[in-house]
Parts: sequence; structure tokens; C-alpha cells
Amino acid sequence: MKRDGLVGCLALYAALYGAYGCISPILPNVLAAGGLSPERIAVLLAAATLVRLVAGPMAGRSADRHAATRPILAAACGLTGLAALAHLAASGFWPLLAVGIAYAAATAPLAPLADVLALAAARGGAAFPYGWVRGAGSAAFIAGVGAAGWLVQGFGLAAGLVAGAVLFVGAGAAALAGRASGGARAQASEAGIGFAGLLRLAAFRRTVLVAALVVGAHAMHDAFAMILWRGAGIGAGAAGLLWAEAVAAEVFVFLIAGPPLLARIGPAAGLAVAAVAGAVRWAVQAETVALPWLVAIQSLHGLSFALLHLACLGLIERAVPPTARATALTLYGTVGLGLAGAAATLASGPLFSAFHGRAFWAMAGLSLAAVPLALRLRAEPARTTSA
Repeated sequence: MKRDGLVGCLALYAALYGAYGCISPILPNVLAAGGLSPERIAVLLAAATLVRLVAGPMAGRSADRHAATRPILAAACGLTGLAALAHLAASGFWPLLAVGIAYAAATAPLAPLADVLALAAARGGAAFPYGWVRGAGSAAFIAGVGAAGWLVQGFGLAAGLVAGAVLFVGAGAAALAGRASGGARAQASEAGIGFAGLLRLAAFRRTVLVAALVVGAHAMHDAFAMILWRGAGIGAGAAGLLWAEAVAAEVFVFLIAGPPLLARIGPAAGLAVAAVAGAVRWAVQAETVALPWLVAIQSLHGLSFALLHLACLGLIERAVPPTARATALTLYGTVGLGLAGAAATLASGPLFSAFHGRAFWAMAGLSLAAVPLALRLRAEPARTTSA
């Protein structure tokens, strides 16, 4: 049974993140090919972000209320595949906006609901470490990006969309293939605590805030690192290898280093380590673009992102009752991380324009601000409602 649960989760994450890898890099090009200007692409992507902030938590709450995580995840995967294919038939701003909103609404709950299933199957690490399946997902994303590049080069943008759509449907099939645990079936009649109840959980609030600060601090890197590096004379090949190093570090922490480290120091201390690693990473980025230093700090992505995510899920699993876990993870993923990333990205533009590389000091400050909040979580009792 343990092996069956692991295999099912691996299939789900491989298909889901492989689909993201196929579609995410080419989606802006698809929109441009549909006749959208850069300004209108930005409007569409901003609208999609707003839709995700609402659709994700709503889907999570519905999954909790009806104990229906698997069917809702499967339905969302199927709708995502259809929406991806619909980009092929749409042209012009309004049709592509409608398709983009449908795609955003369908994708919003996918990763959080997959995490709900993986955490339940892992049973707190008794069956297998959650990091194994999440690391497999990151590896599948890399493979998807590579496959999409090959497909687009040989057959055009449509091939990448079709491949991603097929994988999304496969992820839906993998979600349905598993079986709900006896505990999950017993929870079907329980009401859960809902949005207001979750926000009264101090440990949950602080976990989401720490994640928002640390992940939000990545926004300037995601938006402007390549511009900064190219301006310093770093070629596209070297820049690509730097990016690949960060993803490889993420996979290493998810699969190998992260679970035993958190078992030793605890998730709250893990959050503090992730925040400090992020602060060091952005402080160095603010002061130098020398290639040896960039090589050194890119590996910190494994701590500032992967270790953070593992620790956050551990804390949420401890603080939130099972009947509210889908709601909690969709709030964490779409509101906590998505909204923070959007806000930090908006702030990054003026900061980078005014201060160039030294603007990364602001991101270092965001990461450091999370450290005392993370350390306070060490003394936080499970499922507390205190402020």
C-alpha cells in the first residue's frame, strides 16, 4: 500500500509539473502569436492572477466541504487541458482573455490539491517523504521545458500546447486512480473550519506570512536577474546554466537533503534557515555579478524555496485539521504566495529602475523580516487560535 501510494503520487506530480513545463514557457509567445501586444499580454496575465486568487480557495473549500479532493482535482485537470487547447482557436484580445481566465481558474487549485493528496498518502513521512514526490515534480518540470523546446522548434507552438494538454488530462486520470483513505472518508460528514476559522489559527497565519515574505523576495530575481546578468556581459548559455543550477538545487533539497534536515531541526527552524539563505543570496546579488559568486549563491535556491516549501507544508499539516487542509493549502498557494509575488513584482520594477542591482537589498530585507516570525513558530502549539 505504501508503494502504491508513492507510485500514484509520482505519476500525478510527473504529469502535472511536466504539463506546466510544456506550457508555462511558451504561453506568452502563444498570446503574442494571437495578436496581443506586450501591454495587452500584461493585462491578461494580471487578470489571470486575480482570478487565481479567488478560484483557488473556492475550489479548496469545496474539496473540504464535500471530501472531494480527488474528483475536483481531476475535473480541474481536465478543464485545464481543454483551456490549453482553446488557445489554438482564439485570436484577438477578448477571445484570448476569456480563454486565459478559464485557464487561470482551472489551474488555480491544481498544485495545492495535489499537495493535499500527497500529504495524506505520505502520512507525515511514515509512508514516504513528501519531498520525494515534490522533487519528482520539479524534475518533471525541467523535462517538460526541454520537451516543449524540442516540440516547438520542430512543429510549432501548437505542439507544445497539445503536449501540455495531454499531460494535464493524464494528471487528472492519476488523481482519480488513487483511493481515499478511511480517515478521509470519515471526514466527509465533518464541517471543517472554513476561511474565518483558518485565519484565526495563529500558526497558519504566521506560516503564510513567512512564506509570503521569503517567496515574494524572489520576485526581483525572477523578473530582472537575466537582464542584470546580460548587462554584465554574461552570455545566454552561462545564464541558462545559472538558472539550471538553482532548479537542480531545488530538486536536491526536495529529494535528498530537505526531509532529514527538517526532521533534525524542525519546520520552524527550517523556515528561519530558508529566510537567512534568501537574505544572503539577495545581498550578494546586490553587490556583485561576478560569475563565481553567482555560481555560489544560485545553490541557495534549494534552501530559500524548496526547504521553505517543505517546512511550510509541515507546519500547515501540524496546525490545520484534515477537514480544512485543502482550503488551507489553496490559501497558502494562491493568496499567500501568489498575491505576495504579484505585489513584490510590481514593486521590483521601480526599485530596479532606480537602483539597478543594488535594489536586491530590498529583497534581502524582506527575507530577513521573516526570521523572527519563523522563530516564533517554534513555540506555537498545534491548531492554536491565539493571536
